[in-house]
Amino acid sequence: MRNKRLILALSGAVICGLLAVMLVTRYIASVSKYTKDLNNVVVAKFEIPLGARITVDQLGLAPMPNGSAPQGVFRKVEEVVGRVALTPIGLREPITTLKLAPEGVGAGLSAVIPEGYRAMTVKVDDVVGVSGFVMPGSYVDVVAVITPVGQSGATQSPISKIVLQSIKVLASGANIDSPEDQRQPTAAKAVTLQVTPEQAEKLVLATNEGKLQLVMRNYTDQEDTRTTGANKTTLLGGDSLRPDPDEKTAEAKPVVTKPAVKRVKVVASHLEKPLTVPPPAVSRNSVELIEGSKRRDVDVPYPY
Repeated sequence: MRNKRLILALSGAVICGLLAVMLVTRYIASVSKYTKDLNNVVVAKFEIPLGARITVDQLGLAPMPNGSAPQGVFRKVEEVVGRVALTPIGLREPITTLKLAPEGVGAGLSAVIPEGYRAMTVKVDDVVGVSGFVMPGSYVDVVAVITPVGQSGATQSPISKIVLQSIKVLASGANIDSPEDQRQPTAAKAVTLQVTPEQAEKLVLATNEGKLQLVMRNYTDQEDTRTTGANKTTLLGGDSLRPDPDEKTAEAKPVVTKPAVKRVKVVASHLEKPLTVPPPAVSRNSVELIEGSKRRDVDVPYPY
């Protein structure tokens, strides 16, 4: 009997040992496979601002699975050193080709101008620059106030007109990077706008012929609005009231109308007897009581 128990105990121990060996082997194999799938990618050791030339001290290597690495990553630090950042790069963020300017491009404003566009600086003050809230990355409309000249050479009344719409601000003063706290205004005497060559021509003409005003718009508002302009005649015509966009319009409630009540005038002299209204019937609760051969109903007070 003791030999059987010993054999069962040894068999159980051997089986448990084999299972443990299998589990450890599978774990080691999975770890080895995961390690083989890792490759180093170039990441930022510090925050890299927009338009800055990247140095060796700002770069590092971090392991990342091949299936999780974004497209266009770099495997060697030497491939990134000396390139210019097109967008702000955060801490430990992988550096890709889309975030860097082409090789040979100098640092600064020229690196962030897209192909086919130009950068043009406009003089602003507290009013034109929307109290300092026009910052890099903002979108503005350009309104020009010009005094047109008629065909006969006579000057006409001034007119204000939106000449450019949804223009991106590349720089505010000498700063090409957006501040961390955009709720605080930044004082700047000039802003640099991203325009096409045709828009640059209009902007130069509007700057020399009249006054400019920048009108800030929402980042997501890309609607093209066409206006006829405003002069003294339309200015005196006033404007119609428009609801506040922040106010939610309440749902219209259905109007419930009460049915008309027809009143009948009763003359008492035409009646022989006054009308008496019978009192409302009161419900009675009763039980049938049997006493020997007699039966009778007994009222039960309500409620019980």
